Amino acid sequence: MTQALTSAVAEATKLPLDEQDILAAIPLEEIASEQRRSRLFAKSEHVLEALAAEALADFKAGKNQPLDDLP
Repeated sequence: MTQALTSAVAEATKLPLDEQDILAAIPLEEIASEQRRSRLFAKSEHVLEALAAEALADFKAGKNQPLDDLP
């Protein structure tokens, strides 16, 4: 555990138990969210590859225009 996390936990232990639970929920939710994002990204990798290939083909075929030229 890093010194920063150790210090944060030490300070959190000084809080009332209900506030500790609220504080603990924040990083736990963030970790769960990151894990979900990683799983979804891994599952969509082939879709992203196909979209990138399509975009590159459109670019090479001259089907794109600079964003600055859009109305």
